Amino acid sequence: MDQPDHKTIVLGVTGASGAMLAQAALRLLEADSRVAKIHLIVTDTGARLLAHELSIVTSDAKQLPSLLIGARAEKTEVLPNKDVGASIASGSYPVDAMVVIPCSMGTLAGVAAGTSDDLIARAADVCLKEGRRLVLCVRDTPFSRIHLENMLRAQQAGAVIMPAIPSFYHQPKTIDDLVAQYVYRVLAQMGLPQEQMYRWEGQAKSKAREV
Repeated sequence: MDQPDHKTIVLGVTGASGAMLAQAALRLLEADSRVAKIHLIVTDTGARLLAHELSIVTSDAKQLPSLLIGARAEKTEVLPNKDVGASIASGSYPVDAMVVIPCSMGTLAGVAAGTSDDLIARAADVCLKEGRRLVLCVRDTPFSRIHLENMLRAQQAGAVIMPAIPSFYHQPKTIDDLVAQYVYRVLAQMGLPQEQMYRWEGQAKSKAREV
C-alpha cells in the first residue's frame, strides 16, 4: 500500500444529478498534498451529466480533469469505464480509498449485487473484498424499497453510504458553501480530513461566535 501521505484514490462519476460534487471532490483531491494519484472514471451517463450541469464537453477524455477543475490536473488519470482490465480492477493494485460521487441507483445496485460489469462496479467490488474504504454518495429522492435494500446490502458489505444531503448548521450563504461542506465530510470519510470542514462544538460555543 502507498504511504499515508501518498494516497491513491479512485473517483467514480455516474449520471445521478450532482456534477458540482464531483467537480469539488476532484479539485480538493488534486490540491491535497497527501494524495499522489487519482484514477477518474466517468460513465457514459456521467459524461452527459457533466455536459448538462457544467457545460463540460470534450472528445478527448484526457482533457476532462483539467476542464473540471479549471487548471492543470497533474495527478489524475482517466480510465474508461468499459476497461474492466484496468489496474484498479485487481486487488493487487494498491488503492487507499474510492468514492462514487454522485452515485446513481443503478451503480448502487451493481455494487450491492457484486456484478462487476463495468470498471466502477469492479473497482468498488475490489475495495469491498480487500477491506478498503468505499464511499457511495447516492443521489436520488425519494428512495424506493429496492434502493434502501441495496444501500443496506452495500453498507453491510463494508461501504459507507453517504447520501448527497447538505447540512445547514454552518449557516451556508451560497450553493458553493453547501457543496464544499458536504465534500469535506466525504473526503474525511476517506481518511483525508479537511481543515476547512465545519465542526460542531456545541450550541453555546456556536452562539458565542455569533455574538
